Amino acid sequence: MKSTIFTFLILGALGWACSARAADPQAYQVDLASVGNNDIDQTLKETSDLLSLRTSAPVSPFGLIARARSDTDRLKTALESFGYYESHVTININGLLLTDPGLGDALTALPKGSSARVTISFALGTLYHLRRIDIDGEVPAPINARETLGLTTGQPAVAASVLAGGARLLSALQEQGYAFAQVDAPVAYEAADAPVLDLSFHLTAGPKVRIGAIRIEGLQRVHESLVRRRLLLHRGDLYKPSAIEAARRDLLGMNVFGQVSVEVGSKADDSGDVPITFKLRERLRHAITVNAAYSSDLGGSGGVTWTDRNVFGNAEQLSLAATLTNLGGSDTTGTGYDTSVKYLLPDFLHRDQSLLFAVQAIKQQLQAYDQKAQTASVTLSRKLSSVWTVSAGLSTTEETILQTIDAKETPPGSGVFVPITPTFNYTLIAVPFKVIYDSTNLPTPLEDPRHGFRASLNLTPTLAIGHPNATFLISTLSLSTYFDLNNLLPIAPGRSVLAARALAGVAEGAGELSLPPDQRFYAGGTSTIRGYGYQLVGPMFPHTDNPTGGTAIATGGLEFRQRLYANWGFVAFVDAGQVSASLKPLPDDIRVGTGAGMRYYTPIGPIRFDVAVPVGRRPGEDSFEVYIGLGQAF
Repeated sequence: MKSTIFTFLILGALGWACSARAADPQAYQVDLASVGNNDIDQTLKETSDLLSLRTSAPVSPFGLIARARSDTDRLKTALESFGYYESHVTININGLLLTDPGLGDALTALPKGSSARVTISFALGTLYHLRRIDIDGEVPAPINARETLGLTTGQPAVAASVLAGGARLLSALQEQGYAFAQVDAPVAYEAADAPVLDLSFHLTAGPKVRIGAIRIEGLQRVHESLVRRRLLLHRGDLYKPSAIEAARRDLLGMNVFGQVSVEVGSKADDSGDVPITFKLRERLRHAITVNAAYSSDLGGSGGVTWTDRNVFGNAEQLSLAATLTNLGGSDTTGTGYDTSVKYLLPDFLHRDQSLLFAVQAIKQQLQAYDQKAQTASVTLSRKLSSVWTVSAGLSTTEETILQTIDAKETPPGSGVFVPITPTFNYTLIAVPFKVIYDSTNLPTPLEDPRHGFRASLNLTPTLAIGHPNATFLISTLSLSTYFDLNNLLPIAPGRSVLAARALAGVAEGAGELSLPPDQRFYAGGTSTIRGYGYQLVGPMFPHTDNPTGGTAIATGGLEFRQRLYANWGFVAFVDAGQVSASLKPLPDDIRVGTGAGMRYYTPIGPIRFDVAVPVGRRPGEDSFEVYIGLGQAF
């Protein structure tokens, strides 16, 4: 007998929930037995109205019976979707079957405030398997329909796998230009003599078509000419859903659209092509964002950024930012600031190429040095692919730096040391070059990376005009990688992640003291070695507690990230490294910090709270450091 076995399993709000509620709802508890398979158990839990509506939709005693009867059918359908077509679902309430004529009276007789006990048990029966798989309809080359389906004789007759096979076949047809192809829901034939199913897929390829007229709807301030120049899709291209989706995502990545949807024509036009309509909704032109962070070494910081996302209609971006820094902190000596004006020209002379103009003024009062600086720069960036980006620029900086380099006993023999703090004035002219690789496929750096690799190489030749003059090249290489442990363990994706980072840098052409203090390498703090004060790892000036800085740095870190529940998580980490006069294959004064922290995951990234301690603490070093911010440490 021919029957349609496979149907879509809808896990949401199927069935009904009693709208009329008793004056005294019947409380109840649910014991749902395990079938010994985590996937099936989870599906059964998500399917059951008895579980999902227990607290949100109270019911009367007879409403509870009706809900349990509805659950019997729902749970039976869930088991069939996994290939158990001879399964049975048994639901008891206070030890009575749902068919027991006295169940209603027994529930209404329960004392006020008492809970009914609902038990759900299962008998799976025989697991059905697939036998013959037929394809009805002409399959155009080069598609291999059987390979695309991914279904084989003898595999369990799981509905989700069968439906996914049909979806893959439809997608393969559409990717070859068959925009109006159809793959009907599979029809299954149950064998009379064995627990097996024979499947039949019916398909209609239809005509092969190309992209026709492309319409743009919803523009207000953004110029249509910009959108059309930006489009990855063109009239006459072969119809491919993946190409259409890539064009949609690319437009969304321009930062001026809050929503981009695509409407494909329901039939070919007179020329045999299919029309495409992009429906766009522009984001608010202006935005204000705030930022805040805290660490026990650098203290607190807070600021605001105002952005115009579309200055003249071509997605030009103007940003004004101001942040107060060093609000307290064990390694600061006063409050600082960081202000900037940035103007970005997208698609400058070439697609995926931008030109950034920036002016910045900063003030820092740190244990290592005090600095006031004004910088003007221009940077040309080119996105070579989805993972590679290069940039080159020119910057000039005027800065004044005060650094305590020694202390003099005054008068001699008195035991009183007076700091020697000369003032350094520099003009820095730099030509930075940067190569970035990022395969994490995340829209912003604040998102939580779970897989992939990040790397950046920075080469910055610099001319420092000051006392003394110097010409030098600063090179840094930073690496970070993320490994989802679900590839090794039977856990859900993204729940357990191992992250690692490394940083190496060297300054060539100048010694430690001939380099401007802000151009030297320092370690300590959230970006290098947690557990140590900011910039306090490395050599120190004599008779002071101030870091000298070095011409080489090597640091690394390992962090385990574990999600808890929906929004919480914890991390455990260890960082290590050193600052020296030259890069060394085997560091001779390596410092290690270790710690743990909590994460609260939000739509814009995780909120971070870390506590770290130095390993082998030395005199004068803090016993621990605290770090609070938005986004992972790396």
